[in-house]
Formats: sequence, C-alpha cells, structure tokens
Amino acid sequence: MTSSPHETRDDTPSAGRDAALGGAARAGGAPPPEGRPAREAGDDSPEAVVTCTTEDAVAWLTLDRPHALNALTWDQRERLIGLLADASADDAVRAVVLTGRGRGFCAGADLRGGSGSNGSGSSGNDNSTGRTEPAAGQVARTVERGAQRLIAAVLDCEKPVIAAVNGTAAGIGAHLALACDLVLAAEEAAFVEVFVRRGLVPDGGGAYLLPRLVGPQRAKELMFFGDSLPAAEAARLGLVNRVLPAGELAGTARDWAQRLATGPTRALALTKRLVNASLDTDRSAAFAAEAWAQEINMTTRDAREGVASFAQRRSPVFEGR
Repeated sequence: MTSSPHETRDDTPSAGRDAALGGAARAGGAPPPEGRPAREAGDDSPEAVVTCTTEDAVAWLTLDRPHALNALTWDQRERLIGLLADASADDAVRAVVLTGRGRGFCAGADLRGGSGSNGSGSSGNDNSTGRTEPAAGQVARTVERGAQRLIAAVLDCEKPVIAAVNGTAAGIGAHLALACDLVLAAEEAAFVEVFVRRGLVPDGGGAYLLPRLVGPQRAKELMFFGDSLPAAEAARLGLVNRVLPAGELAGTARDWAQRLATGPTRALALTKRLVNASLDTDRSAAFAAEAWAQEINMTTRDAREGVASFAQRRSPVFEGR
C-alpha cells in the first residue's frame, strides 16, 4: 500500500475507464507557453514528464504523461516538489501555473512507477507468507514524506499558484488542484475522491482541505461516495473559481498569471499565508499575524511604490520586492 490509491490501470475495460473515473477526461489539455520543444516519444524521465517553462515571470509546471492521465510516480512527484520549491525561492518567478496535457489533469499516484511501489525503499516482505506487507509505521511515513509533502509544497509556495485543470483530477490529483490558490477548470474536467472505491482513507491533505472549502457535510459526501464531481458543480460548491471551454483554459490561466506576476509579490505571499492560516487559529492570533504581516510588508519596495503611486495619482509599477 502506498500514499495514494489511484492506479492508472483499472479493473474496467479501457473504453469504460473514463466512466469509472467520472467520464470527464476528454479535454485536450492546457498547453504551456509557445515554443516549448515537443517531448520525445518514449521518454518518461521526470524531467520530460514534469516540465518547467518560465515566461514573463510565470513558471508553467506541466504534467506531460497523457497515456497515464498524468498519474505521478514517486520520482515525478519529487521533481514537482522541487520545482515548486525553486519557484518559491526564485525572485525571477512571480506566479506559477500548474496544468496537464491530454485528457487528464492528474489521475493520482501511479503505484507501479518510480522508486518502488511504497515509495520508502523498504520492501516490507513477510517471508512466512511470501506476501509483501508494509512494516509497522511504514505507511504513515510514506504518506508524510510523499503525498503530504506535495500538498505542503503548493500551500507553502511563496508565489501564487494557479491550477489549470484540463481534465480528470482524481485522488491526490484532486487535492493537488484544490491546494492551489486559484483554480480554473475546463468544462470537461471533474474531481474524484476515488479513495473510497479502493477501501482506503483519503491522503494528501484531503480531509484538511475539503472541509475548509465546502464544509464538513459536503466533504463527507464527496469522500464517502467517491462520485465524480463535474467542473460546473465544483464551481457551484466553491472548489473552482472559473469554468471555461477547453480552448480558453490556457489563455485565461496565462492572463491571470501575468496579472499576478505584475503584482506586489511579497504582499501576495503574506496575504496567502494569512488566508491559509486563518482557519487554523483564533481571532487573537489571526489579528496578531495580520499586524506583523503589515509590519513586514511596509519594508518592501512595492509597498512604498503603492503608496507613492496613490499620492501621485498614477498606476503603480511593482518590482516584486
């Protein structure tokens, strides 16, 4: 057993697999900026299938493994975590877009790929039965070091992260999208809490994220039944900011990202931290955090530029510092 249950192979025929996942993985995908070289056929290296292209201070992180609905192997997940950390620390990056190619955004974790199916380097073999079983504590460590680190990398990124959900987002793939600061979805996209279908408990912060977004009753409904949630219904529940025709997804993501990339980057980072922490603390702590965020932000060039531009009745020019 690994940190996520979303096998790219299902027990249904291939023609019915989309229906098993909600019948939603039909969008063509949100392409990254123009000019990115095409991936060579058969190249499934992490660098090839989790790509990063930076354009106009926007880092486009693209899951490019369409034959597997962009399910993540262990090493691909590690690369994505690293790219998010790099974007967070790079002053030249001021916004991030996370998207996929093909019919899926991310079908979850590929249990068959990467550095071993349990992602921990331990086989957990029970010699008395010949069966492979996880050692005591191994599953918890795998979840903590794997799925939870991935979601934390999105939540903790100091730059605003936009999810451009082009198709099915299942299991950890759904949580990856919902952890982003803003979520755009193609009309064909869907979100699936698929864990219950495998008799498993949600991981990747799902039981943390969903109740905060839709409330406990709705979260339980989604997790207890594992039904596919179409993009339009996800938007109605507040999980998605905008639902768009597939052909408009990339352009809208680019427009939003460029607006963010020309904004006051440090103020956005502090705002993100305040909002993310607001549901985990009491009023006194939230007010104190807000006051200190103001204190820190007023030392930035962008804050001084914002005040000066207001006094001078002109549009601000933010530098991201």
